[in-house]
Amino acid sequence: MIKSVLPLSLIIALRFLGLFLVLPVISVYAINLEGATTTLVGIVVGGYALTQMLFQVPFGIISDKLGRKGTIVMGLILFALGSLICATSSDIYSLMLGRFLQGAGAIGAVVTAMISDLVKEEQRPKAMATMGMFIGISFAVSMLAGPTLGSALGVESLFYITMVLALGSIFVLLKMVPNPPHITHTYNGKTKLSSVLLNANLVKMNITNFLQKGLMTFAFMIIPMVLLRSYEWQMSDLWQVYLPAMIFGFLAMAPAAIIAEKKGKFKEILVIGIALFGISYLVIGLSSSTFVFIIGVVLFFIGFNMHEPIMQSLATKFAKVHQRGLVLGIFNSFGYLGTFLGGLLGGMFFENASLSAIVIAIAIICALWAILIITMPNPTKKKFVYLPIDEYNLDKKENLEHEGIDEWYLNNTEKIIAIKYNDEKIDEESIKALLK
Repeated sequence: MIKSVLPLSLIIALRFLGLFLVLPVISVYAINLEGATTTLVGIVVGGYALTQMLFQVPFGIISDKLGRKGTIVMGLILFALGSLICATSSDIYSLMLGRFLQGAGAIGAVVTAMISDLVKEEQRPKAMATMGMFIGISFAVSMLAGPTLGSALGVESLFYITMVLALGSIFVLLKMVPNPPHITHTYNGKTKLSSVLLNANLVKMNITNFLQKGLMTFAFMIIPMVLLRSYEWQMSDLWQVYLPAMIFGFLAMAPAAIIAEKKGKFKEILVIGIALFGISYLVIGLSSSTFVFIIGVVLFFIGFNMHEPIMQSLATKFAKVHQRGLVLGIFNSFGYLGTFLGGLLGGMFFENASLSAIVIAIAIICALWAILIITMPNPTKKKFVYLPIDEYNLDKKENLEHEGIDEWYLNNTEKIIAIKYNDEKIDEESIKALLK
C-alpha cells in the first residue's frame, strides 16, 4: 500500500500546497490590484473552488474512459497554466481568470479513484487518512511559507512556485506511481443517486465538508485584512501569527487521526473541531489585542487540522463500495462549493457588516452544526474475507444476501470474491459455507 499511496498523496499534497501557499496573503495582495473590491477579492480567494466543483464529475468520467494517469496529467497542466496567468496578472479580473483555471484541473476525485484502484478495500480508510494527513501537512507548511516568501519575493512569485510544483507533480506521477490494474467489479446492487443523496449520515458529512471549507476560506479572507487594517501589521509580519497556528495545528493532526481511526471516535473528533471553530471565530472577532487575536487563529488551525486527516475516510465509511466514487464526488463538490461561498460571502459581509456580528452568527451556526454531528453514529468496523472464485459456487450467490453481510463483489481480474461483513452477526466459516 505504501508504495502506491505515498506518491499519490505527495501529488495531491503538492497541488494543495500550491493552492494553500497564497491563501494567507492573497486577499491583501488582490485588494491592491486595478478594479478590486472586497467582493471581487472574495471571489479570487475562493474562485478556484467553483471550477473545482464544476469539473469534479467530468474529470472522473474522463479518467474512467481514458485512464487515471493521463487525466491527472491534464489537470496538473491546467493548474500550472492558471498559476502562470495569476503570476502575470496586473488587474483583479485576470487574477480571477487564473484562479478559475487553477481550479479547472479538478484531479482530487481522480487521485482518490486511483488510490481505490491500487489499494485493497480494508486498507482504503488508512490510505484516505494518509492522503488527508499529507493535505494537512501541506496546509500547515503553506501557512509559514506563504507570508514569508510572499513578503520577501513578492506574492506573484508564489504563483510561479505553484506552477513549478504542478509540473514537478507530473514527474512524480509518471516515475513513481505504478499503473493501476485492470479490475472489473460485479456488484450485488447498482448505485442509485437517491440512496446517496438521501442517506442521512452522508448528508451530514456533506454539510460538514461544506461548512468546514467555507469557514476556512472566510478565515483567510479576514485574518490578513484585519491584521493589516486594524492592527497595522505588515505582510512580512504575518508569519508571527501563522507560525504558532501551524505548529499547534500540526501537533493536533496525528492524535486526532489516531483517536478517530484506532478508537473509532470520529464523531467526537468532529464535534471538538467544530467547537474550536466557533470559539476561534468569537475570539478573532471580539478581540481587542493582537495576542488574543493570535490565540483565536491558533484555535481555528487546531480545529481545522483535527478534521482534515479524517474527513474523506469518514465519508467513505458510510458508503458501499460501488457508491464510493459517487459519494466522494458529491462530498468534494460540497466542500468546493463551501470554499467558493466562504470567499464570496466573506468579501460581501466584510464590506457591509461588523466583524462582531459576523462571528456571533458563525458561532451560532457552529452550535447547530455540532448538534447535527452528535446525532450521527460512529461507523461500525467491518471485516473482509477474500475467496477464490474457482473454489466456490457462485450459483449460490443469493445466499450472500444475509443480514450480517454488508456487501460483496467479484474482482474478475484477480478472480476473487470480496465480502464485507459484520463479525457480530456472521463469521468467516459461515460465509464460506453459504457458497459451498
